[in-house]
Amino acid sequence: MAYYTSEVISKVKQIDLLSYLKNCEPEELVKFSKDTFVTKSHDSLKINNGMWYWFSKGIGGKSALDYLVKVKDYSFTNAIEKLLNNIDCCPIAQYTQEQKVEKKEFFLPKKSDTNRVIIKYLMKRGIDESIIKECIDNDLIYEDLPNHNVVFLGYDINQKPRYAMCRGTNDSRFMKEVGGSHKAFSFRLFSKNECNEVHLFESAIDLLSYATLMKINGKDWSNSNLLSLAGVYQPSKNLEESKIPLALNYFLNLHPNIKKIYLHLDNDIAGRTATKALQTVLPNQYEVIDCPPPKGKDVNDFLLYYQKIKQKNYERER
Repeated sequence: MAYYTSEVISKVKQIDLLSYLKNCEPEELVKFSKDTFVTKSHDSLKINNGMWYWFSKGIGGKSALDYLVKVKDYSFTNAIEKLLNNIDCCPIAQYTQEQKVEKKEFFLPKKSDTNRVIIKYLMKRGIDESIIKECIDNDLIYEDLPNHNVVFLGYDINQKPRYAMCRGTNDSRFMKEVGGSHKAFSFRLFSKNECNEVHLFESAIDLLSYATLMKINGKDWSNSNLLSLAGVYQPSKNLEESKIPLALNYFLNLHPNIKKIYLHLDNDIAGRTATKALQTVLPNQYEVIDCPPPKGKDVNDFLLYYQKIKQKNYERER
């Protein structure tokens, strides 16, 4: 068995995956967006800024060595040998990593014994009671203590809670993410069947409002992918330099079958700017469709307006 010194191993570990693929397996490299690549064999394996992550398997790394061992099933020594044979044509790239932020522990707020307050609040916002109760039954929302806020949950691929947003149920309009929340795992409702579309919203309230509108109009909301961005998306001043929101990026990595993206963002400056940015930076493989609420600032505004019109028409017909 070959033996390699720690100096040799350290040098090999400096070869990043993008440099290796560009020089040794260029046929495997596929451009996904401005600064992100995927591999031809695995379209859920994303390479960006010196890092790579295989979303469908939940594994990742920094180096070409990690890739050969974890993805290509090379033995450690065989992977080193292969990289040493190609080291002259794989220049070591320099990447500027984002400054690390101290990781906060993620603790969910205490649950109330009942959900009476949040059901009453969400129904007051026009959201269908059966949709609310289905979300409660599936541990997607609950009522906290001692404040009786509605808590919207988001999960990772292992069904572990990784995101939580608290929203006040009184007139204070209190909104706050739970410490340690990761926006990549924001509140969403997945289609129960195969679906190549996703609908995007700024908030969980707007998402549930859209599901209610679908039900009112005789459509099955459970057969749609509905995704919240966990707040207002902030693009760069230069729209072309904007990054894809974490929640959307994570969702697209998990669902390579998606073809259409519907944007249901707000009818304000922030919402319209965010829409333009997403239409600019999302790869051409997606059909990006702007679907702002026909009336009102956001989808919930439109839901309340629509329900009043429906009620007036019903009373007139009677």
